[in-house]
Order: sequence, then structure tokens, then C-alpha cells
Amino acid sequence: MRVNHGPDHGRVDSPVHRLPPGLKMFLALAVILGVVLLPPAHFWILAVIAMFLILVVLTSRIPLFFLFKRMLLLESLVLGVTVLVLLQPGGGRIFLFLFVRTNLCLLTSILLAHTTPFTEILGGLKRLHVPWLFVTTLTLMHRYLFVLADEAERMRRARASRTFTRGRRFQWQTLSAVVGQLFVRASERAERIYNAMCARGWK
Repeated sequence: MRVNHGPDHGRVDSPVHRLPPGLKMFLALAVILGVVLLPPAHFWILAVIAMFLILVVLTSRIPLFFLFKRMLLLESLVLGVTVLVLLQPGGGRIFLFLFVRTNLCLLTSILLAHTTPFTEILGGLKRLHVPWLFVTTLTLMHRYLFVLADEAERMRRARASRTFTRGRRFQWQTLSAVVGQLFVRASERAERIYNAMCARGWK
């Protein structure tokens, strides 16, 4: 039994999905660089970029609630980056600017990830002559991320089937034990994979 990794919105038939992967990657990079390099004095440009992203969201036919959940999942990282500016004078305006800017970059990345299959993103990176070691690392990470998720789910079910306590404290102890064991197994698996690749001439 495999873990359900959520809906695959990369296969939806929409005008955004049908765009060439290279064009989507170029536009996403242009939006992110434009947002990051935008001076605070031109705050109104962020509103224009936000309207453009909203148009892309509506055209892509990806459910809004799905995007909201993805944004909410990563919002703690956004707040962790921006909340510290509140401690300095005039931090409120800077916080608002950084918060909007970071969320726009995050939404752009999520849209690219869910409108372009990962294999096409890797192909685009190769055509852009991104270093092969970086592309290979991304490929292996994507492949074995789902393998580790499946293994973590099997470990969790095995431990849950052998226990009868359902307290919150015990659940946290179980989770920490699963994470620790998963880290050990992931390290051992990575070592075996590396040895197997070296045995086949990989350098």
C-alpha cells in the first residue's frame, strides 16, 4: 500500500499547463527576480504582479483551496523570515512589503511546480546548462522522497498496530521514534545507493 501524496494537478489540461516548460520557467524566474529586486518605493508594482498571478491561477484551473493549503503549509517560513523586521523602527511598513513580496515568490514557485511535471522542469534545467551534479541531485531527491514517505507510513502503521495507548504524549513519542529510525534507514539507503552507482561507473 502506497502513501497518497495528494492530487496531481500537473496533468490538468489548461492553457497554462500547455505552455512550453522553458517559457514557464523563464516567466517564473522573471517574476521572482522582479519581486526580489523591487525597491520598497515601488510597492504598487507588487499589486500588478499579484493581479497577473491571480489571472494565472484562474487560467490554470488549479483549485483555490488546494493552493491556499499549500501556501498555509509554508506560511510559517514566510513569517519566520519577515517577523524580525517588526523589532526595528518603521518595521510595520517593511514587514508588510516583505510579507507580500515573499508570498508572491512562494505562489509563483507553487504554480510552476503544479503546472509543470517535475521531469519537464529537469529537462528545462538541462537545456539551460545547469550543472549536471545539481540536476542529478534534484532527480535523486525527487525519486527517493516518495520512497521515504512510503517507508515512514509503513513504520507508523506497524508501530500503531502494536500499541493500544492513544494519548497525545505517546503520539509525539511515537513520531519522534519513527523520525529517528527513518533518518537511520535513509542514511543506510543513501550509502547503498551510492555504492551501487559507483559500482556501475558513476562519478
